[in-house]
Amino acid sequence: MRRFQFPVDVAHAKSVNETFTELRRLRASAALTAAILTALGVWFIWIATPWSYILGAVFCIGAATSLWVMLWAPRKMGSIEAQYAAGDLVPAMVAEKLPSGALLLALVDIAKPGVEEPHYVLITRVVRALPGHAMERGAKVPSVSVLADRGTNTGGRTWQLVSAMPIAWGTPDAMVLARATDEITEGEWALLHANIGLSEKVRKAKNQQLLIDPADLPDDLRRATEEPQ
Repeated sequence: MRRFQFPVDVAHAKSVNETFTELRRLRASAALTAAILTALGVWFIWIATPWSYILGAVFCIGAATSLWVMLWAPRKMGSIEAQYAAGDLVPAMVAEKLPSGALLLALVDIAKPGVEEPHYVLITRVVRALPGHAMERGAKVPSVSVLADRGTNTGGRTWQLVSAMPIAWGTPDAMVLARATDEITEGEWALLHANIGLSEKVRKAKNQQLLIDPADLPDDLRRATEEPQ
């Protein structure tokens, strides 16, 4: 576990952080869906026939579910500062240049708290902008991990939903970005660079995750996965 503390520039993050842009889109979509379903539900109930009452109730339940998603999503995600404080510092790298941005390849430990052995996987994330970084293949992009499950009370030893959030989305300070880059070991950067050609395979893998063989990990990470002698 490796935390990276820095002062989050909230105004900057709100303007460029795509994680929260996606949240706003989700909430807007849920609100629109709720409005449409409510209107349909009211219309079917107004028809006042046995079958229309049933359909009206179904649409109203759907509307309530959409409203719940709209209200629940920001609470689950938390504030911008909380997201950066909760995530581990992880290496990410530009794997592909895209017409409207870039594809990042990141190395993330998805083991849940209490699980002794780390579980390192490669993941990808499409980004539109990376302030402070060159949009060039192989560019280093220090990030934090964003980990969650699809629902509540989910068991298992690893997180189901995994993403990487660039620190550049939280601050424009070049010195902070340089410090974060330096705190990630050269072995980790070398591992990402050696696997940069696997980005397409990662995108097509189950859950868009590709497990790293412990034998391929850098020495410092490999020691963490080995059983004590």
